[in-house]
Amino acid sequence: MSRVDYEAAVGAIIHAANDRRSFGATALAVHGVMEAHRDNAFAELVNRLHLITPDGQPVRWAMNLLGARELKDRVYGPTLMLKVCERAAANQLPIFLFGSTKEVLERLSQNLKTRVPGLVVAGMQADRFRDASAEEDQQDIQAINQSGARIVLVGRGCPRQERWVAAHLGKIQAAMIAVGAAFDFHAGTLPQAPKILQDYGLEWLFRLVNEPKRLWRRYLILNPLFVLAFSRQLINSTRQQVSPLQTSEHPLNLGD
Repeated sequence: MSRVDYEAAVGAIIHAANDRRSFGATALAVHGVMEAHRDNAFAELVNRLHLITPDGQPVRWAMNLLGARELKDRVYGPTLMLKVCERAAANQLPIFLFGSTKEVLERLSQNLKTRVPGLVVAGMQADRFRDASAEEDQQDIQAINQSGARIVLVGRGCPRQERWVAAHLGKIQAAMIAVGAAFDFHAGTLPQAPKILQDYGLEWLFRLVNEPKRLWRRYLILNPLFVLAFSRQLINSTRQQVSPLQTSEHPLNLGD
């Protein structure tokens, strides 16, 4: 996990976009952290990314307990997306929307351009909801690179979006950011949790109530496993009597 606030995260993304550099970023909450903890292959892919922001409040709290006490707020994917779009418009950096459905993308594009005057959407590609063939993937890469986009916002859901970003490092000459449900939130197709629930780390409960069939496993199984794994790491770090700030650039790993 990267110890960053919104300013640092947006700055890193915009810097890569200005340089036309292939760059990968994601915002991980408890679900994404636990997917990486349980799947070594996925963890390896995630660790290839340049930026992994603490999307969920529980992740930020865990990082602070392990030494990253400077983190005053999480870096939430939907908010990060808006802040990146604002800076992109100010710097005349076109964006590309990749993922979700055609209908969501059309609504999202219109809403973003209304909310962020001057934002240029260079192109859109709806998700096929399956792995692309080699030919299709090459067509996607060519379309994005030829569009002139400097930033690619990816909304395919975790872990599919992180796998896609990692697989296209060095192939797409732009800053790629996996933002998950941000597409649906900003398109207005899914309700967003009230801020008070977000601040107290209860956004998961709001989303579970709204999408119980899809999200029950994510929250009712992975959340307790996160608490258990983090508690073990915290106890181990205390026993070793070593400052977490001296042991690793990424304080939250949940490893054995």
